[in-house]
Amino acid sequence: MDNVTAQLRTFDQTPRSGDSAGVEHRTSTGSRTSRLHRLWHGHPDDPGWARPALLVLLVATGILYFYDLTSSGWANSFYSAAAQAGSVNWEAFFFGSSDAANSITVDKPPASLWVMALSVRVLGLNSFAILMPQALMGVATVGALYATVRRHFGAAAGLLAGATLALTPVAALMFRFNNPDALLVLLMTLGAWATMRALEHGSMRWAALVGVFLGLGFLTKTLQVFLVVPFFAAAFLIAANSPLRRRIAGLLVATGAMVVAGGWWVAVVQLVPAGARPYIGGSQDNSFWNLTFGYNGFGRISGNEAGSVGGGGPGGAGGQWGSTGLTRMFGAEVGGQISWLLPTALILLGVGLWLRGRAPRTDLRRAAYLVWGGWLVVTGLTFSLMAGIFHQYYTVALAPAIGALVGMGATEAWRRRHTPVGSIGLAAATAAAAIWSFILLSRTTAYGDWLRVSILVVGLAAAFLLLGLKWLPTKAIPLLVAGAILAGLAGPTAYTVTTVREAHTGSIPTAGPAGAGGFGGGRSGGGMPGAPPGAARNQQAGTPPGIRPGTQPGGGQPTGTRPPGGMGGLLDANSPSTAVVSALEKDAERYTWVAAAIGSNNAAGLQLGTGLPVMPVGGFNGSDPSPTLAQFKTYVAQGKIHYFLAGGNGPDQAGGSGAAQQITAWVSANFTSVTIGGQTFYDLTQPLAGGAGAGS
Repeated sequence: MDNVTAQLRTFDQTPRSGDSAGVEHRTSTGSRTSRLHRLWHGHPDDPGWARPALLVLLVATGILYFYDLTSSGWANSFYSAAAQAGSVNWEAFFFGSSDAANSITVDKPPASLWVMALSVRVLGLNSFAILMPQALMGVATVGALYATVRRHFGAAAGLLAGATLALTPVAALMFRFNNPDALLVLLMTLGAWATMRALEHGSMRWAALVGVFLGLGFLTKTLQVFLVVPFFAAAFLIAANSPLRRRIAGLLVATGAMVVAGGWWVAVVQLVPAGARPYIGGSQDNSFWNLTFGYNGFGRISGNEAGSVGGGGPGGAGGQWGSTGLTRMFGAEVGGQISWLLPTALILLGVGLWLRGRAPRTDLRRAAYLVWGGWLVVTGLTFSLMAGIFHQYYTVALAPAIGALVGMGATEAWRRRHTPVGSIGLAAATAAAAIWSFILLSRTTAYGDWLRVSILVVGLAAAFLLLGLKWLPTKAIPLLVAGAILAGLAGPTAYTVTTVREAHTGSIPTAGPAGAGGFGGGRSGGGMPGAPPGAARNQQAGTPPGIRPGTQPGGGQPTGTRPPGGMGGLLDANSPSTAVVSALEKDAERYTWVAAAIGSNNAAGLQLGTGLPVMPVGGFNGSDPSPTLAQFKTYVAQGKIHYFLAGGNGPDQAGGSGAAQQITAWVSANFTSVTIGGQTFYDLTQPLAGGAGAGS
């Protein structure tokens, strides 16, 4: 106990400082040897337990994120199919095509696909190769957050921030899943890290690196990365350790680097003639700008998204994507994903800004509150009020900011614990975490009453004792600190453990136990808001969709059947039977596409099952004009497509092209239907007698 108490005293120690901002002291040598020594042994100013504790945190995060990783199979088959295409065709790799024959791209830029496709090239097409990069990104993000917070608040703050991030349920979900969000969050966190270094040194080079990370974030998920830009820029302009003229120049340098890092690929796509590249999926006019500013941009805010499967409702109702408003992050649909420590983070943000309010302009700890607080507030408000497509997993973008604010604010308040602001702030933050965990756990029966009641009792007791710290015996302090941390992290830890023990597939995964809220009441999978109960749940035991029979671990799902729930093939892929795979592989070298199917997930299941190009007619939603009926007729006349999968028209679209319906009608009227493995296909090499045929 005495040893623990001694360690707690080190939490009070501010990192050695070269100025009032608490910047670490550094030697001028900067030799490579000393840097390697520091990497392994930690900074000389850190307490002895800091580096071992960091290694434990990173190893534990890796175990958590890699645990039974392949149980999710292809996870999001939409992106897995694109990774497969990029692994066998460099043009598909560059553009982010859904298929190796380059008919259409996915509806995002390709940066996250590049990582997965390279992994598949090295390790082969399998679940581990698809999901391993995201798990590594999760560990890297925890490490980057630790490094950023530790630099100006100490090792204890960094460890608390990293642990908070690692144990956030939606983070554990998305760092084990193959959506672009894992790479996006890593790049934004690295952007915050580089921003703090730029502030510290007033450095143009560090400012340029901020721009590079944000530009790569744009190539990952377009405009979402820009939500963090305003306060990154404001912090640099206000607090950078350089004259105003140099600060303005630094912002211009960062902007230029961001444009170059994010714009080079866009420039190539725009300059290549439309006929010489795949169609830009998600757009209605084959334009990346339409995709960026429409479907993936301002349409997400207003709900006006041509070609989507729903949008905002009148009066801010949120339509199919849930209710909008300031309480959205706390509601039944989203709360269990991200909001466990959100009230605590907001309280500690206020405490931190109050305590640093009169610090000099260049105070880096106050600047850190601006960086992370601005990230949290701007991104959180955007998610709360956006009327267009919104999924619960988007909230993973809030996790690093919440972790940083909890770590920074808690240690800042602890150092001022003998002042009213410090003690009351700590007590309020602890009570808020305990009470809100109790409420969130009351929304599910998965853990019984014991967990939520224990958290509430321990948390409120710790909060009360924090108000009277000066009267407590020294040996009781470690127990008090442990109780406060336990009250804050026990609830999200339970949700996170549940999350990593379950498979997640489809396009709308969610974290936590069944029945704990969410669109359609579900864990993951292919459901949508408004779907029948259970429609949004995971696959249960067995092989997730899109897995070629006999090639993936965890089998058990019957081949050729669609998993329960979901909106047909719009949000989930189908696992093709052995008969279907054999039919598509026969004479495959004669065709550009062995099959065509409405919607990217219908096509993805066939493509992942065969490893051969399958045309996703209409893109993800089946609503893009790619190909048009005339183009499809030409492809058929040229003998480029063998089969057409029947069905899969999906729900009514919010605008968008009707080409998919026209193609379906033309095919069914003119070609012979065949049943293969229980599924209906049309053989496009066998026109009906008397029909218009391929040449019409």
